[in-house]
Amino acid sequence: MRVESPRTRRDLGALGAHLAAGRKIHGLTQAELAERAGISRATVAALERGDGGPRLDSFLAVVRVLGANDALVAAVDPLATEYGRAHAGRADRLRVRS
Repeated sequence: MRVESPRTRRDLGALGAHLAAGRKIHGLTQAELAERAGISRATVAALERGDGGPRLDSFLAVVRVLGANDALVAAVDPLATEYGRAHAGRADRLRVRS
C-alpha cells in the first residue's frame, strides 16, 4: 500500500495538469501522445490524473515528446542551487549518514 503525503498528491496533480496542458498545446490526443512516447493511452491518462503509479520511464517518455526533458533533468541538478554547489563535495561519498 502506497501512502502519499498531501503535498505529494498536490504536486502529482500539478504535474498531471501541466502534462495535459502541454499535450493540448501540441495539438495531440492522449492516444497520439501515447503512441509517440511508446506507452499506453491508459498510462498517459493516469499521468494526467496525477496518479503516482506510472513508472518514471513512462513519465520521462511523455516529457520528452512534449520537449521538456532537458528542462526537467536540469531542474533536479543539485549543482543548480547555491546549497548544492556549497556542499558538492558530499556527492563523492558512497553513503550518506544522518
